Amino acid sequence: MKPTNGQQIISLFEQWAPKSLAVEGDSIGLQIGTLNKPVSKVLVTLDVNSKVVDEAIEKQCELIIAHHPPIYRSLKNVRTDLPQGSLIEKLIKHNIAVYAAHTNLDIASGGVNDLLADRLQLKNVQILEKTASEHLMKLAVFTPKESTEQVRVALGNAGAGEIGDYRNCSFTSAGEGRFKPTEDADPYIGQANKLSIVEEDKIEVVFPISIKNRVLKALLSSHPYEEPAYDLFQLESEVNEKGLGRIGELPQQVSLADYAKTVKDQLQVPFVRVVGKLDSNVHKVAVLGGDGNKYIHAAKRAGADVFITGDLYFHVAQDAEAINLAVIDPGHHIEQIMKTGVSDYMKTVCKNKQLLVEFIPSEISTEPFQLI
Repeated sequence: MKPTNGQQIISLFEQWAPKSLAVEGDSIGLQIGTLNKPVSKVLVTLDVNSKVVDEAIEKQCELIIAHHPPIYRSLKNVRTDLPQGSLIEKLIKHNIAVYAAHTNLDIASGGVNDLLADRLQLKNVQILEKTASEHLMKLAVFTPKESTEQVRVALGNAGAGEIGDYRNCSFTSAGEGRFKPTEDADPYIGQANKLSIVEEDKIEVVFPISIKNRVLKALLSSHPYEEPAYDLFQLESEVNEKGLGRIGELPQQVSLADYAKTVKDQLQVPFVRVVGKLDSNVHKVAVLGGDGNKYIHAAKRAGADVFITGDLYFHVAQDAEAINLAVIDPGHHIEQIMKTGVSDYMKTVCKNKQLLVEFIPSEISTEPFQLI
């Protein structure tokens, strides 16, 4: 196992939950301290408060990965006689960096909303509200027959030809290529100022636009021609859809009252608030961690019988009731599921990279509410 630093850890984390996934204006990334230092222990927490910082100090953690940013709005000052300034001072004094992953972790595959959907045992899970996707591109390249396989393999290794659950997909058609090298050329086949006719294959593959440069690099490094002929097209088809919230199905329909009790138990909360007729049946379930007030209509459009989210406003609850959408509010704190989720994911990634670093889920509850 090899020692590592904060930059390498966060680089691996951002391959899972890149900043580009976050909604516009979200306060994410490194907020306090530096990543340019050795890191052997990382505390994973929902929130960063004074008790959590004390825990990080006690456990000798050099880095905190938090879901909720401790600095959410721009600071005009850092007053150490006030709670936020005192918190920042304590972190700096103990050389503890804080990195926040908020909506990018909500949206990421396997992130907060997928963790919640898994805990709620939903099946056939899909995105509730799409926030991003990318176009497919199509590459058509002409190559001499003896080089077809090496080019096809190189394109596949670069990620081209992935369609759903299938890899290395391509189409090849045969034909004739014609070209006349000039005196300045260094042709793989043919002679200067003489027309060459070559048996060639046309290889066609598709790939997401985000890996275009990688695919072209693989093409040019594997192709024998000095100047390969190829075409690139942007397709209407989109892939790699990302978004907030999830919607799925229960194994069988149950009453809203029974399901509310199940949600309470599965998410380990002391109580839930419920909107809707308790004797009505629910089968299709939408879930969005945190504050989901803006998404009741998205849940309804998606066909949800019940929407599970936190921080439900009084008038939004009335709106949900008016459109016949049941809502279960287990509170914002259910996002604490990310503590073990992120820790487990990063432990696996770093173990595979043989990096000597420990990920520790915070044991501090940052739930501010008490039930009396």
